[in-house]
Amino acid sequence: MPAPRVALVSLGCKVNQNEVEALKHLFQEAGYQVVPFPEEADVYVVHTCTVTHISDRKSRQLIRRAIRANPEAVVAVTGCYAQVAPGEVLAIPGVDLVVGTRDRHRLVELVARAREGTAPINAVRPHEKGETFEELPLVEVSRARAFLKIQEGCQEFCTYCIVPYARGPLRSRDPELIRAEVRRLVDAGYLEIVLTGVHTGAYGRDLAGDIDLAGLLKNLVQVPGLRRLRISSIDPLDFTPELKAVLTGEGIICPHFHIPLQSGDDAILGRMGRRYTGQYYLELIASLRSGRPGAAFTSDVMVGFPGETEAQFQNTLAVVKEASLAGIHVFPYSPRRGTPAAAMPGQVAAEVKKDRERRLLQLGRRLSRQYAREFLTQTLDVLVEGPLPGCPDCQEGLTGNYLRVAFPAPADLTGQLVPVRLQELRGSLIWGKLEKDVSDRQENGWRGRT
Repeated sequence: MPAPRVALVSLGCKVNQNEVEALKHLFQEAGYQVVPFPEEADVYVVHTCTVTHISDRKSRQLIRRAIRANPEAVVAVTGCYAQVAPGEVLAIPGVDLVVGTRDRHRLVELVARAREGTAPINAVRPHEKGETFEELPLVEVSRARAFLKIQEGCQEFCTYCIVPYARGPLRSRDPELIRAEVRRLVDAGYLEIVLTGVHTGAYGRDLAGDIDLAGLLKNLVQVPGLRRLRISSIDPLDFTPELKAVLTGEGIICPHFHIPLQSGDDAILGRMGRRYTGQYYLELIASLRSGRPGAAFTSDVMVGFPGETEAQFQNTLAVVKEASLAGIHVFPYSPRRGTPAAAMPGQVAAEVKKDRERRLLQLGRRLSRQYAREFLTQTLDVLVEGPLPGCPDCQEGLTGNYLRVAFPAPADLTGQLVPVRLQELRGSLIWGKLEKDVSDRQENGWRGRT
């Protein structure tokens, strides 16, 4: 009898992407054959996102696409949209199972129940205080870098954000388990590990003992053989003096810090529930930059929050410019049902949000190019991610400060950390020249996954 086939698909953030890879592993261990979505399968798993109303719509579209691919298959829906709106998901004809953001480790078991039964199963449970971190298998999804989730949940309740309702309270992973995973990944040949989470800077607040993100990082940088440690995102108010010291003082930690700004206007920040000011943000960036010259600072910025005036938007442009951010992700405000901001007066028209998004992205592109030009003629280590699409004799990868670099190479160097002289900026890509002959990589101490 052939193995049952399962197809999985995910929307949203890197946390979601990594979780769906872990779910693939669970199904493989149970004897399933994983096939690409939306090939014909016996089971479809749709890992949803709910960060915007567009995410909700895309989630529903993927669910319906799975149902159309094989009406006889079991369709299981998990993730953030499933957690906050299980009734909406179950109302879609053809959905057999809704799980949410708890109990994902039981997904294979729940799918088996759904395959045997006739009525849809609602397995969504509300998040509760005192929950522990849900262990899912760590899956090596890249030959170049490994992503390691260290934390789940958020308790900030910014007025625009649905994430605390979807992901629940803070749950931090045991620091010894994290260190053991890092050692295993290093032994497997990974040179860079990216620490991810929903509110990464809050790591440890729910754990007994004196442990926080700074303490965890101090521990991890001691793992023999680790070459790069990258942190996905840290909120401005999470930067304690100890965390600043370890981020600026440990060379293993990548000089790239993603610090969400959201707005540069103090009144808008207050209405968002963000407890800092634009000046605080600028002083934080300046402090970190003085301790880590050349570091890249990237950010998330929202436009069109309820009540935002043109003058307040100009304040955001000014802070972004003064901070000299190396990259920004721009998000037009999207009302989320159940959040305070959705009921606020002064909802900004869609065309105004679109115009502000355009102008902010234009500034972001200019700042990104300005930052990249600072490194032309320099030689930086590049962690190679693989061949450059459309150029079979070229490789591409990332520097420690998150510059994307392409260069001609006579061999596949995926997973290797190699020195490249940066020569020319073409669009968002820097072209460079490999500094040493590939045949010398062992003699010169280059190492990584092969």
